[in-house]
Amino acid sequence: MTTTATTAGATSAHSSFLRSRLGSLLAVLPLGVWTFMHVWNNLSAFGGGEAWEKSVTSYPHPFAQLVTSTVVLLPLVLHVAWGFGRLLTSRPNNVSYPFFGNLKYLLQRVSAVGILLFIGAHLWLAMLHPRFVEGHAESFSDISHEMRTHTPTLIVYLLGTLGVSYHLGNGLGTFAMSWGIVNSKRGLQHANVIAWTAFVILLGMSWAVIYALYRSGT
Repeated sequence: MTTTATTAGATSAHSSFLRSRLGSLLAVLPLGVWTFMHVWNNLSAFGGGEAWEKSVTSYPHPFAQLVTSTVVLLPLVLHVAWGFGRLLTSRPNNVSYPFFGNLKYLLQRVSAVGILLFIGAHLWLAMLHPRFVEGHAESFSDISHEMRTHTPTLIVYLLGTLGVSYHLGNGLGTFAMSWGIVNSKRGLQHANVIAWTAFVILLGMSWAVIYALYRSGT
């Protein structure tokens, strides 16, 4: 019986290890890469409405839109399911161990919840409602108008992109450790530099997009 219990425990630990690796992999590829590309494309807002709509909401073929949605949404669903499992099985211990690493861990979990709400609202307002209710892709005039005149929308996008930037940046460091890319104190320091650099770059790009939309709103 002891051998059976030990084997079951080892199998469970191995499965948890594989899920952790898969969850972190999905966060970087393709979700992380797509996020950077999506924000980069949105920077075309500085070029005006026509440039933004061509770069962000136009697809050369409906099949291309389907493929893009599948490549993004399927890994997103899997990552969310893995994240929920982490939230339910782990608890922060910042009170007992008020270390910076524990603070980053807590912020990673808090940002995950905020991001889920933000992405849900963004998908509905920016993709599903315009295409399936109004019968057309989101227009530049609509989103820029909302950014300029509807303060809650502006605040949600500022906080939402802050959460996405932190979650992805910090996730890069976690990915490097969980996959054994870094295994020394020096390597961990380098990973942290890369993670914080990614956070700053992505946040700067995101807020630049918001500024461009806000500036264009009437």
